Amino acid sequence: MATLARTPPALKGVHILSLSLNLPGPAALLRLRQMGASCVKFEPPTPANAPSGVTGDPMSAYSRAAYDALHPGIRIKAVDLKSGAGQKTLRRELAKTDVLLTSFRPSALRKLGLDWPSLRPTYPALSLVAIVGAPGPDAESPGHDLTYLAENDLVTGLDLPATLYADMGGALMAVEAVLQAVLLRKQTGQGHRFEVALSQAAAHLALPRNWGLTLPGTPIGGGHAGYQLYPCLDGRVALAALEPHFAKSLCAVAGLAWTTPAMMMEPATRQAIAGFMAKRSCRELEELALKHDIPLHTLAN
Repeated sequence: MATLARTPPALKGVHILSLSLNLPGPAALLRLRQMGASCVKFEPPTPANAPSGVTGDPMSAYSRAAYDALHPGIRIKAVDLKSGAGQKTLRRELAKTDVLLTSFRPSALRKLGLDWPSLRPTYPALSLVAIVGAPGPDAESPGHDLTYLAENDLVTGLDLPATLYADMGGALMAVEAVLQAVLLRKQTGQGHRFEVALSQAAAHLALPRNWGLTLPGTPIGGGHAGYQLYPCLDGRVALAALEPHFAKSLCAVAGLAWTTPAMMMEPATRQAIAGFMAKRSCRELEELALKHDIPLHTLAN
């Protein structure tokens, strides 16, 4: 996972307690820790007879490498929130917490006494950031990253998406909600509740498609000869010569006479550039791109 550039710790002194498991909550917590926040995570006790390395967070079973990458600098404690002892531990931690991060369904939060009406009277300065699958009443419905992407027309064919877009987009929205909570508390002295729905994160990512920007035949939907994936001698090339000055440089390198930007939407131009790419290796194309200021990235087979 990419790390943030070294900047002043903007969240120094902010204490965050996370009860969120799997990916969105821990991914958000990691970024908040990188911003200087003090971060504690409560996980359920490790299941009986669990394999070595598995904790109460299911992510540790799916991918220990991902789990380890998500938790540097995070203080992790196994707490059974359904037990009396666990509830006492939770209440002690909440008393010194600025923002509580959860990923339970609303009904589960109510059973634990962690819904907003229950929290607010006892902890008036505490903010709650609740990560859910879908907003409002639909938060009780089951779903996952793949279903939220499919719901927003972001799944094509039978291939699985390259990454977990809704989960990671939701993590960024959760970070945004924490930042809002911190700012609002400074202004009002009160805690605030925020709901972050993964389906809405997917919907936000889908906006360019909804606007028509990436539909088939549009300039960045496959219609522009300079914004394409092409096969080359030993791999593929992701070409992004979209702006006229980049497209003009591309045409010059490919031996095409430049006329107007409209020529980049012509099938003949695409065929000519495809032929040029097919005869050159990844290394040759990278060198040409560097020399002639053409945005591209090669991918070996």
